[in-house]
Amino acid sequence: MCNFGNSFFHPLENTLGIALPEKFTFPFYYEPHPLSVMAAKQLQEYLENQTDFIHNFGLKPNQNGLVIGKMFGVMVVKTAEGTLGYLTAFSGKLADSNHIKGFVPTVYNTLNEAGFYKKGETQLNAINAEIEILEQDPEYKTAQTNLINSKIAFAEELNTLKAKIKSEKQLRTQQREAAKLSMAAEVYAEFIETLNQQSIGYQIRLKHVKKDGEQRIQEAELHLNSLTQPIQELKTKRATLSASLQQRIHEQYQFLNAEGDTKDLLAIFKETTSPVPPAGSGECAAPKLFQYAYENNLKPICMAEFWWGASPKSEVRKHQQFYPSCRSKCEPILGHMMQGLLVDANPIETQIVFNQVLDIVYEDAYLLLVNKPHEFLSVPGKNIHESVLSRMKAYLPNATGPLLLHRLDMSTSGLLLVAKSKRVYKQLQKQFIERSIKKRYVAVLDGELLNMEGTVSLPLRVDLDNRPQQLVCYTHGKPATTHYEVVGIENGKTRIYFYPITGRTHQLRVHAAHSEGLQIPIVGDDLYGTKVNRLHLHAERISFTHPITKEELTVCCEVPF
Repeated sequence: MCNFGNSFFHPLENTLGIALPEKFTFPFYYEPHPLSVMAAKQLQEYLENQTDFIHNFGLKPNQNGLVIGKMFGVMVVKTAEGTLGYLTAFSGKLADSNHIKGFVPTVYNTLNEAGFYKKGETQLNAINAEIEILEQDPEYKTAQTNLINSKIAFAEELNTLKAKIKSEKQLRTQQREAAKLSMAAEVYAEFIETLNQQSIGYQIRLKHVKKDGEQRIQEAELHLNSLTQPIQELKTKRATLSASLQQRIHEQYQFLNAEGDTKDLLAIFKETTSPVPPAGSGECAAPKLFQYAYENNLKPICMAEFWWGASPKSEVRKHQQFYPSCRSKCEPILGHMMQGLLVDANPIETQIVFNQVLDIVYEDAYLLLVNKPHEFLSVPGKNIHESVLSRMKAYLPNATGPLLLHRLDMSTSGLLLVAKSKRVYKQLQKQFIERSIKKRYVAVLDGELLNMEGTVSLPLRVDLDNRPQQLVCYTHGKPATTHYEVVGIENGKTRIYFYPITGRTHQLRVHAAHSEGLQIPIVGDDLYGTKVNRLHLHAERISFTHPITKEELTVCCEVPF
């Protein structure tokens, strides 16, 4: 077990025969280098046995405190003398502290009691307390109730009077019609004048009711406003102080890079699509590791981050699993901090070369079905043009309409439906909207599933911090439902059929891996499981009504794993 004393540098031993990487790890998509794996194992051994701090990771039964899993990072570094070792860090706070012995410090310690942030936080708490006292004042609550009751009473009185006026008007109309037939002209004229005076009287009464009601409401509003004003002044003061504190914090987070240049959070995020840094920016493990390495003349060699603890309810996080750095907060920061380092290329942005002809499984004059290879895009990406759609445009130069009826994840292989005309596209699209098109996927799960069949319903939305990953979210997620049927279990793996009822991004992958789903990721899932040669997910069968011949078609293609 590694010795986590007061030193932040932990020597790496027994590295003979392990070659150093030529370039530093691309932190947003990587396979951990053996040195990173060695360092991570030593840190995990320490976490398993340590007595230096108390934190409920959700791994021990009956432990007190809120369950909070954590992302930990290790960075293999080399000293000026050529000694290999590693640094460790955690994201956010650990055991309610920014400082745990053996882990590199935070870039800026917001928990420092003598610092401006804690002093400002004390001021904010005092303002919040004042606001709460004023908002709980019985006079304030009574004033709020009086205003509501005044508006309700006025509306009821006004509606009652208007209904009365309407019914009286109808009665006068009936009286006029009857009087025409029974009264002499002179008497009829006097009677009509009487009816007109009644109408005028009601209008005057309506005017008075409106005036009196509006005056009561105005008086209630003035009284409430007099009590609300000091609350609003405090809230404005709070907002101003909070914004000032936030700006000062952003200025305190000063990040170095390999070239020795320093930028604060505001400067780093200024050129991004979100110029205001997200909450928690700079508190992740990776920026802490880089900062300490640069400040102490240590050369970064490679890096890895892993999850320790129970999975949160929304994300898919597996204990001890390696994960990339978060994108929304870390990508701009690390983009600056890695300047001057030789870093691995982003494999996702590498132009895909697929020299083979796409396998067309079925084709007629109106449509076709193509077997998309894995790690090949359905449509062109931000940096990659080569895709099924680009190939289909070349293959069908005279086709009209959008061509592709649906998409598959880049890592998923299998059937894609292509329409050769706008008319056929619209008719097939209608079947997708009505969910009359049935699809079957074959997958291999990285474990044994006990239930032989069932349904998973977990609403999904994009993880704004880690696109394109998806979160389970019962508040803002879109409904997502998947039926499944186990085909067989062999060598600790489960072959399964998935029947998606909805078509959300990464639906099958999340429903398989999530703690509230099947709890077993698909083999080779680099986002929600463990990467191997490929994602073992294949769109094997599709059934639909031919839009022209009205024939019921079912098309299958061979499963490649």
